[in-house]
Amino acid sequence: MKSPKLPALWKRSLLLTLLALVSTTGAVADSAAGGQALVSKLKALRPEIPIERVTPSPLPGIYQLELAGGTVFYGTEDGRYLFAGDLYELGDDDLVNLAEQGRVEKRQTLMAAVDVNDMVVFPPSGQRKAVINVFTDVDCGYCQKLHQEVPRLNELGVEVRYLAYPRAGVGSRSYQKIVSAWCAEDKNGAITALKAGQEIPDIDCANPVSAQYELGHEVGVSGTPAIVLEDGRLLPGYMPADQLAQAIGI
Repeated sequence: MKSPKLPALWKRSLLLTLLALVSTTGAVADSAAGGQALVSKLKALRPEIPIERVTPSPLPGIYQLELAGGTVFYGTEDGRYLFAGDLYELGDDDLVNLAEQGRVEKRQTLMAAVDVNDMVVFPPSGQRKAVINVFTDVDCGYCQKLHQEVPRLNELGVEVRYLAYPRAGVGSRSYQKIVSAWCAEDKNGAITALKAGQEIPDIDCANPVSAQYELGHEVGVSGTPAIVLEDGRLLPGYMPADQLAQAIGI
């Protein structure tokens, strides 16, 4: 898989990442026996850090710790050293982001569990050639801009499936707006109206908005729009329809 370029290695500070990821729900789901000293030491220092999985890395004596939300740490088997950032393999033609490969697999699993009936779907009029899952916010300018590309995407054979991600959080005004869209009889029309800056009636019902918002955190969404492809890749931000279709492989 092609990876982001090398400067991405330096984006995160270890201390800031540790402090930002403290959670009350994290647990080690699949811990490699050889990494127990590392996990024990880290848990002693940050008891509530949400470690989900521990696996050996390709480097001898180095273990990979995957946290909720997709962040990855690496640490020594003896539990003495820990560092943040993605592990890259120097391939013949490019840098290969090994950490991202693991995230891709996780996204595929998480997205496969979502009922399409809980999404707001804009299908192509003709043959469906691809599907994109878009975490969206109705008040986000670039989400509104991407929505204007939906007719062209449908024309190209791309089915657009929206999932709710109100960036202001559950209980916010944006949250209520998107709940109203999901509860509307004409969901597609409601979300189109909201993204055009129009008002729709506030309504409520049993809805998946909160669950989809949490799912967004799990797949690594940090802003909207966030596009998850069928192969598990995450494309953050707005992209014109023709450029997006090219990224998909159409």
